[in-house]
Amino acid sequence: MSGQRITHQQVKVYMTLRKAGLNQVIASAKAGFSERTARNIERRGLPQKQYKKVSKRINDPLDKVWEPIIVPLLEQIPHLTSLTLLEYLQDHHPGEYPDSILRTMQRRVSKWQALHGPEKEIVFRQLHEPGHQCLSDFTVLKGINITIKGQVFQHILYHFRLAYSNWSFMKIIQGGESFTALSQSLQDALWKLGGCPREHRTDSLSAAFKNLYSNSEEDITKSYEAICTHYGMIATRNNRGKGHENGSVEAAHGHLKRRLEQALLLRGSYDFKSVEEYQDFIDVIVQKHNNRHEAQLNIERPHLQLLPKKRTIDFTEISARVTTSSTISVQKVMYTVPSRLIGHQLKIHIYDSHLACYLGADHVLNLAKVRVDKNKKWQRSRCINYRHLVNSLIKKPGAFRGSILRDDILPNETYKNIWNLINQHCKQKHANKLMVGILKLAADYDCELALGEFVLSSLSKGQIPSLSLLQIRFQSCSNKPLLPSIGVTQHSLQTYDHLLSVFAVGGYYE
Repeated sequence: MSGQRITHQQVKVYMTLRKAGLNQVIASAKAGFSERTARNIERRGLPQKQYKKVSKRINDPLDKVWEPIIVPLLEQIPHLTSLTLLEYLQDHHPGEYPDSILRTMQRRVSKWQALHGPEKEIVFRQLHEPGHQCLSDFTVLKGINITIKGQVFQHILYHFRLAYSNWSFMKIIQGGESFTALSQSLQDALWKLGGCPREHRTDSLSAAFKNLYSNSEEDITKSYEAICTHYGMIATRNNRGKGHENGSVEAAHGHLKRRLEQALLLRGSYDFKSVEEYQDFIDVIVQKHNNRHEAQLNIERPHLQLLPKKRTIDFTEISARVTTSSTISVQKVMYTVPSRLIGHQLKIHIYDSHLACYLGADHVLNLAKVRVDKNKKWQRSRCINYRHLVNSLIKKPGAFRGSILRDDILPNETYKNIWNLINQHCKQKHANKLMVGILKLAADYDCELALGEFVLSSLSKGQIPSLSLLQIRFQSCSNKPLLPSIGVTQHSLQTYDHLLSVFAVGGYYE
């Protein structure tokens, strides 16, 4: 067609038809141009592709201020950000430099730093040898709120990893970073692995040492080194603030956490029935990760050291004297213990999940560990078990009403509601005796839940329960063996007269 530029697509069609054996006339007609154009194409070759020239010249909004203002600032403080520099211009030249030029500022600053900025730190990739290094670190699932039975579960995750094979171990830590958490989790990982590398590397673990006295920090450092020595490992740390030096585990956090996030999405819920169920869920995800590195692990296993015959200490030990209130204080938490221990000095082994109490070498009891609310560090917490106190309260029930531990002695909201109702409908003396008696029955017959529901239901109907009737109703719930019923037959008085007469006849009675 006259006056129109032919396209490369037309030329391509024409050449294809020519190769297929068609003559110029037919091929050019099918391609949509004249026979003369076809002869020119075959004589002069394919025409050059035409490009429309577009002017790239755009006025730079920073030309006036770049050299006299921005560059001197960057030379003086090379790490100034583009946003800071733009806000500086907006403060000194109002209305002239809108937010829309931020991207221009970022490009200019990035280029200047590449040409004239300070040298950057280089990351040197390491060659890992099998069996040489393992790494430990703590991490959190950001943006995900795990719940246990609907309650938000505050926790962090311990992560162990072999540098060569990438074999991993992950454990839930309900407290913060601490020596106890590191010791227990590290040993769990090594025993599950079935061997020990030659070096154990961590970051500075500053959270484990923060707010400690120098002597306490030194004790923890010695204990940590003792653990590594027990397992034949050299203890090393990366420099403070240099997270990439622990990169083999730092980078792996993201991989495993993404796996957990994806698995949680497929699961359709972030809620678990128990901590154990949540740990089992994590174990399955980590095992899937380890399965993908089984070949590398098989190469590394022969290079691992043998485990020692037994584990070493994985707790922190303190001493505490039992007060006359039958309590001990451990890490700003008050715990009750059996009253028979009053006045004795106990050794307390603090584990991540519980406290083990010893009198000399004898283990006396375990206590569930209570964690202080991070937002209320200045407040003291309490862990009061009414079973430790009720035998003394039953002797003096009037002490219950004014006790500073009264609200903590009541085990749950059901019993707190029971106390409120009893206190409203009974005289003080009777209310004290009835409430303490109910706690005594709950402790003796191990029927706390059923007893509480029954008493609360009765009180809600306006019925004040009797302790004797409650005892008859719930004694069958007790695990204690019931005393056997013994029948006693009373003899008649005539029998004794006959006996005395027999003694008199025989000479035995005077």
